[in-house]
Amino acid sequence: MPKIQVSYRRVWEFVVDFLAINIGLATYSLGWAAFLLPYHITTGGMTGMFAIVYYVTGFPVSYAILIANSILLLFALWQLGWKFTIKTSYAVLALSTYLQLGQELMTDDAGNLMQILGEGQDSMACVLGAILNGLGIGIVFLTGGSTGGWDIIAALVNKYRNISFGRALLFLDFLVIASCWPIFHDVRMVVFGYVTLVVYTYALDMLVNSARQDIQFIIFTRKADDICQRIISETCHSVTSMDGEGFYSHQDIKVLITIVHKREAVKILRMIQETDPAAFVSQSRAEGVYGNGFNAIKP
Repeated sequence: MPKIQVSYRRVWEFVVDFLAINIGLATYSLGWAAFLLPYHITTGGMTGMFAIVYYVTGFPVSYAILIANSILLLFALWQLGWKFTIKTSYAVLALSTYLQLGQELMTDDAGNLMQILGEGQDSMACVLGAILNGLGIGIVFLTGGSTGGWDIIAALVNKYRNISFGRALLFLDFLVIASCWPIFHDVRMVVFGYVTLVVYTYALDMLVNSARQDIQFIIFTRKADDICQRIISETCHSVTSMDGEGFYSHQDIKVLITIVHKREAVKILRMIQETDPAAFVSQSRAEGVYGNGFNAIKP
């Protein structure tokens, strides 16, 4: 009977995650199609890079994202494993579909993207588009999802170099926005691009309570081996195990300590719930984590 309950819970969690990922990707695509693309505003990320390609050539953003991610996913399958690849593959297909639908809905009979806020409303379009982008990606991150693109590149870099996800993504974002100047010689695009990036990041952080923060878990459990094995096998992190004793009951208990990225917190909680529902868990923010898999120690 317990196995059936766990199975139902996993199915329900899968359905909720599936709906949340689609809502997030649809929100993100709406921000691009309704506000950023019609006003020739770009930002970081692979979508921003292919938005520049769209402005120059007219080649649809959705097709460019699909082609580029297909190549990156082959490297992800080779280097990062099939679980990451399958989940990211769906997100890539869904994002490409939503972007294509959004562009088609926002295109008038003459083939031009409609400026629904009216002409000269670049600032408002920049803010609204960035907010929708941040909220959309935030929803995806809360479910442990990924939209591919820079996420795949950052994951590959993080695997072989001591460079954090956030630092790699930030460098790529700045590079994409700066490329607007030599291509268009338009200071406006560069300025609006950086403003969009700031608003987008702020909206994302507000939703997921700072996506780049790390989380420390202290777990008191009698099923330490099972929990440790799951954390080690299903994440890129390890666990420290210590012997403990309940002062009131004088019963032996294991105390586990692990630090993970913010986006992995929900996954860790689900592991604990499925393995030992009676475990006592403390979760707290870790401000500044240094070592393997995190930030380098710099004097």
